[in-house]
Amino acid sequence: MPSKASDPYRRLIDIRDNIRFAHSFVEGLTYEAFSGNLLVFYGVTRRLEIISEASRGLPAELKERHSHIQWSAIAGAGNVYRHDNVYRHDYEAVERRLIWGTIHERLPELLAVVEQELAGSSE
Repeated sequence: MPSKASDPYRRLIDIRDNIRFAHSFVEGLTYEAFSGNLLVFYGVTRRLEIISEASRGLPAELKERHSHIQWSAIAGAGNVYRHDNVYRHDYEAVERRLIWGTIHERLPELLAVVEQELAGSSE
């Protein structure tokens, strides 16, 4: 029996909820305030990692319907944010501007697609 986490509907909900969390964490903040607040920064980074993981299990048909979304970039985002190297994950090297840009430039479009898919779902 497949786990609930492998269910595409559940993954869409996880993506939607984590986008909303990320947006709520930075609401009203400037880039400088976001960048200087480690609690917010790490909270948002974790939300993006969950979005990345959840996106990996979405069906190919869904991704094809929304081919304007950079699904492979989303799936690999956790590694990009951490600048993985051969020996360890360097969590301190996460690019704050990359994350800030993702929140404000990429997540709104992804949220619209996810909400569209959820609205069309029979579950």
